[in-house]
Amino acid sequence: MGKTSIERYNFNLDESLIAQFPADKRGESRLLVVNRASATFNDMKFKDIVSLIDSDSFLVVNNTKVLKARLFGKKKSGGRIEVLLLEQLDNKKFRAMIGGKWKREDEIYIDEFKIAATGRDAEGLVIVDFLENDPFMVMEQKGHIPLPPYIKRSDTEIDQERYNTVYSKNYGSVAAPTAGLHFTNEILKALKEKGVEILEITLNVGLGTFRPIKTEFIEDHQMHSENFTIDSDVATRINKLKNEGKKLIAVGTTVVRALESAASDDGVVREAKNQSTNLFIKEGYRFKIVDKLITNFHLPKSTLFILVTAFGGYDLIMNAYKHAMKNRYRFFSYGDAMFVE
Repeated sequence: MGKTSIERYNFNLDESLIAQFPADKRGESRLLVVNRASATFNDMKFKDIVSLIDSDSFLVVNNTKVLKARLFGKKKSGGRIEVLLLEQLDNKKFRAMIGGKWKREDEIYIDEFKIAATGRDAEGLVIVDFLENDPFMVMEQKGHIPLPPYIKRSDTEIDQERYNTVYSKNYGSVAAPTAGLHFTNEILKALKEKGVEILEITLNVGLGTFRPIKTEFIEDHQMHSENFTIDSDVATRINKLKNEGKKLIAVGTTVVRALESAASDDGVVREAKNQSTNLFIKEGYRFKIVDKLITNFHLPKSTLFILVTAFGGYDLIMNAYKHAMKNRYRFFSYGDAMFVE
């Protein structure tokens, strides 16, 4: 069987459609409803999603919280340096990317806090040691929200709130699970009042989620790994609801990857404790557990866009994106949403 060219997943996006700020209010963003059965589109407001979901379905959300993982500091020599923390290794050490020249054992000063770059790991990432300092205190006091590179501005106070979901609680991500950004407490309450259960899992989103595929063929792409946790009571509840015939709505591609990684071939979700997944979902994949998907509009040539085409069907999703661009939907992290049902 032949390989698949990455150009199959390319499209030309007007840069003015890339959202630089969140919508004025959560829930006021737009929602493109994509019906797979009828191959039709419906333009709505996200808050109206309540009218589309009944007690015959349930939601699974990702409750990860974005770290203030971008730190700006100086070396002893005075040279400026930027540290982007990617993954916690232990109480003091993180894998990181460093912008600026540095040498092994260089001391880095984040104002009054001293940290050290102690070497590289097998993937070429830097190991940063916080020495006597609590990493989370340093991040809380000095850190910045690591906005994705296509948001062409510095982070502000508003991003600390709006680049996290209202149900975020478990620190560990360097990027937001963006489909969840549209939900308000009022929307969640209205769904619960309709008898819609909302279950939480955690997948810590890494920088790799934004990485475009650089290989000519998608089969040659080295998929990034991310860690996820599904508590045993949540796994049990998901399996019970599915056995009752209820439809599982995944809020975001991170939830899809976690659930599909944790599901057996016959669709039973197993407990997972900080389990790693490098699952690359592409056309031809047989979905084991997810029935419907809420997601944002993704980058061309990205693994996320490829996942959505696998779920919704290539032609339908390509047409949905054309519809969205023609009708000036907002794209990427702070953009609008799509409900593939």
